Amino acid sequence: MLINILETAFNLIITFDKDLFEIIGLSLKVTMSALIIAVTISIPFGAYLVFFKNKLQNLVVLFSNTLMGMPPVVLGLLIYTLVSKKGIFGFLDILYTPTAMILAQTLLIIPIVVSLTYEEIYKKNKEYNLLLNSLNLSRLTKLKTLVYESRYALITVALTGFGRASAEVGAVMIVGGNINHFTRVMTTSIAFETSKGSIELAVALGLILITISFIITLLIKSLRKIS
Repeated sequence: MLINILETAFNLIITFDKDLFEIIGLSLKVTMSALIIAVTISIPFGAYLVFFKNKLQNLVVLFSNTLMGMPPVVLGLLIYTLVSKKGIFGFLDILYTPTAMILAQTLLIIPIVVSLTYEEIYKKNKEYNLLLNSLNLSRLTKLKTLVYESRYALITVALTGFGRASAEVGAVMIVGGNINHFTRVMTTSIAFETSKGSIELAVALGLILITISFIITLLIKSLRKIS
């Protein structure tokens, strides 16, 4: 039984099954879009936080660390209430679309990237603080220097965010609706296909997800050695 399932799953992959790769393509599109938006916002913000040594800084860092552990289904429910027809952003009409899924994954990634970026830049700032101050550089120049010196660590931060988003199921299920050929991604497909007993496609998608996770882990490990 297991051998037959694995054989069928591998066959779906190696024959480039249309439905399988449509799901994979949408998954990567949604996650990469969310990652680009989140990184563009969060890395500069997390890095800039290092220069604000006050109660507001501590509050923002604490808030970001708290949101890192927020259950995705809670985030999905919050977004649903905001963008549904009765929500304050219902006029945008994005519920059950890839746009809503990108929004959910972006908000899921942002606290992670902000918190990890802050930690990396904070450590690098302590290391280079005396040197940068002696050069009498502006705050912006200091920030650019610290980001550049932390570039490999920040790539691992981005990869961590990508891994978190690509494995998420609760929020995207709520706001995306798992609509076939429109909002069905790998994680929601695995849950749906398993529930209806179509285990072969679910296993094939699971193998792809494991492969992606393995590649991300290897990249993070390699980059940590460099940094």
